[in-house]
Amino acid sequence: MSEHSAIGWTNATWNPVTGCSRVSPGCEHCYAETLSLRMGWSKKPWTAQNAVENVKLHPERLREPFRWRDGRLVFVNSMSDLFHPLVPFEFIDEVFAVMALCDRHTFQILTKRPERMAEYLSAPGDGPMSRLPESRVGAATMRLARARGENVDDPNWDIWWTWPLPNVWLGVSCEDQRRADERLPVLLEIPASVRFASFEPLLGPIRFPLPCRESRFWTRLHWAIVGGETGQKHRPMDVRWAEEIASYFTGTALFVKQDSGPRPGKQGRLSDALWARKEYPLCGSTRGENPE
Repeated sequence: MSEHSAIGWTNATWNPVTGCSRVSPGCEHCYAETLSLRMGWSKKPWTAQNAVENVKLHPERLREPFRWRDGRLVFVNSMSDLFHPLVPFEFIDEVFAVMALCDRHTFQILTKRPERMAEYLSAPGDGPMSRLPESRVGAATMRLARARGENVDDPNWDIWWTWPLPNVWLGVSCEDQRRADERLPVLLEIPASVRFASFEPLLGPIRFPLPCRESRFWTRLHWAIVGGETGQKHRPMDVRWAEEIASYFTGTALFVKQDSGPRPGKQGRLSDALWARKEYPLCGSTRGENPE
């Protein structure tokens, strides 16, 4: 985990899982794969065939967010995908338990596998859980609280929560029209305090409405991130693609991260007006500090 992050829209990263496998064109020049191979954390490319070797669970990292006293925005699994098929639901329970107990932080979960996210959040035992310790996440939260020495049997124990967790934001990555058409409608049906979409790396134009009612889209999607691909082998983004997305998000929070280019986080060809849009959702939990 990193206490500080160079990713413009978050404060820190937390990686209880590392390693992944490519699922769509946006994965072709994955920064996480490049870094992992360069540092020797992975020995083989992130293909589906190598996933069993590359995807690793790190239970020893689960409690790391408790070490941060000040609330912050935390990107969960910047080096993986929490909803990769090789991550067991039982381990995801433990991740959600940490997020439930560590509510001074706001956790941002981004996936390219919304179907598995939906499966997890609608599986038996994962229903509304205001005070229901029999739910799977609730049970994991109780176990973790007891392990930390908290007296959960005390009637004054005050870690009661609502579902969905108000400090957990759920999002999907959509690099082109096809992936937006496939992934966003699934996200809109998932219970979440905040739903967001990352249009990064933006590899083609994306036009709305998608295969869902437009009114539902704008009331259920709370935040969008847009940015071009970076690195020596980056695929150029047409600035008009970013401008068109921004025009759709006039009433929804939009964070413009970067133009495409060799280095991340640069304004490049983006207009000053577009570059100035560094917005965050007002709904749901706003714990943590917005990055500057």
